[in-house]
Amino acid sequence: MVNLGVVRRLGVSALGLPNGPHRVTVRRDLPVPAADGVTLLADHYAPEGVDRPPTILVRSPYGRRGPFGLMCGQTFASHGFQAVVQSVRGGFGSGGVFEPLDEREDGLATVEWLKRQPWFGGTFAMHGPSYLGYVQWAVAADAGPQLRALSMQVTASQFRDAINLGGGFALESTLMWVDLTARLRHPLSGLTAGFLSPRRARRAALSGRPLAELDTLATGAPQRFYQDLLVHGPDSPFWKRRDHSPTVSRVTAPVNMTGGWYDIFLPWQLKDYAALRAAGRRPYLTIGPWTHADQRLMRGSITEALDWFRAHLLDDPSGLREQPVRLYVTGADEWREYPEWPVPGMRARRWHLRPGAALSPDGPPQSPPDRYRYDPAHPTPFLGGPTLLGGADPVTDQRRLERRADVLTYTSPVLDDDLEIIGPVTADLFVRSDRAHTDFVVRLCDVAPDGTSLNLCEGMRRLVPGAPEPDGDGVRRVAVDLWPAGHRFRRGHSIRVQVCSGAYPRVARNPGTGEPIGTATRMLPAHQEVFHDPDHPSAIVLPELPG
Repeated sequence: MVNLGVVRRLGVSALGLPNGPHRVTVRRDLPVPAADGVTLLADHYAPEGVDRPPTILVRSPYGRRGPFGLMCGQTFASHGFQAVVQSVRGGFGSGGVFEPLDEREDGLATVEWLKRQPWFGGTFAMHGPSYLGYVQWAVAADAGPQLRALSMQVTASQFRDAINLGGGFALESTLMWVDLTARLRHPLSGLTAGFLSPRRARRAALSGRPLAELDTLATGAPQRFYQDLLVHGPDSPFWKRRDHSPTVSRVTAPVNMTGGWYDIFLPWQLKDYAALRAAGRRPYLTIGPWTHADQRLMRGSITEALDWFRAHLLDDPSGLREQPVRLYVTGADEWREYPEWPVPGMRARRWHLRPGAALSPDGPPQSPPDRYRYDPAHPTPFLGGPTLLGGADPVTDQRRLERRADVLTYTSPVLDDDLEIIGPVTADLFVRSDRAHTDFVVRLCDVAPDGTSLNLCEGMRRLVPGAPEPDGDGVRRVAVDLWPAGHRFRRGHSIRVQVCSGAYPRVARNPGTGEPIGTATRMLPAHQEVFHDPDHPSAIVLPELPG
């Protein structure tokens, strides 16, 4: 048993985390039996002088020590809670082989082990971001009445749709995570993996090699999970045991969610929020101007979690805000609070694509379609937006991208007044392609008076034969869900919509052949048409605050 004194407290302060008043004792490497006999290891943090307080359970593939130990162990215990930080199977001393996203059985076994411990006080909560949030959904519906609260950040109850993005393959983020977890096997690996994984993943993704070779190129060896993803599409039974969205409505423990406008999981986190609301629950939701791995989000989430746990484990709601939804509105650069999401009072307004690269609420006149040629051998790049790891600014001037011949832009007149949008953003396109297999990407931008075009949100849709079904002229109506947004277009700015057929390497390029994505090598260009006429009124639909 080791006493965590001044050094640990200094570490918490150095990370910008709130130190509590309690001294903390830690017991390392407690054995936790899994159902199949594998032993998982956990560290137990306890505040001195507090008799069997509630426990915060954290299950992680990224290790139990270092920043995670300080953030999830030392910090919570210093504020009067017990904390158990466990390594999932296959890493950092826990037995077995890491099975990504297959966490239900081990999670439930850990919960039952926790309840049997002599120091267990009868109630517990769970906490953590990303994968650490996913493991909460894996057990939350069946963890028993002792589970009193959940605090999760930048996560969702299923990762299938974030990996199979709009029907495509989220190449760069998937490679980053596969590289990261392939190297996280011992304490020192975490010091460099988070820094180097984005570089290795991008280098591999941009190599031009077939997708099935990229895991070896990034990590040095084939990775089974990555190979599984290439052959198991979104409708495969592979995803059934890894999809916990059907159980979200059965979760009764209060849920606190934190997301980011530029997080890769935000649309599906909001679906989980909607499922809880439909079941009569009252989850709390915070969305800030953050990416997936933004340290500002991680630090702030600890303070929010402490308030959440005090309210639901210690019957002290004094730290909770009055309104359950808190959003940062970009462009206005201010926080707002609301009773729910979607925000009440917004109206969905169609902004139509028009000839002459124009965008307007007015319906389009009779006009021929716009055309461009997409060449998967020279794919349209991704420039700014949601990413998993890396320090690049998610908001980037798009003018270099918009000068490409394979990108269409549609721009509104200069706005006479401020215009705010808060909520879901969708696009309704009428398109035609000479390829049955092709992609369409839609991106919303804010254009400043000096011409700077900053991306706000985007979405994509992969088309396959018969989905959607073309009309007699070969025109297909394509619905594209963009990331949600909370933004103010300022007076003097303009709204811009981009339409293209690639976002590489964020999404694997569509070769246009219909071949299996892992082994496709032929690249067939696609000739694309985007219609904007009275019979084909292509538009982006914005959730506007009425003026």
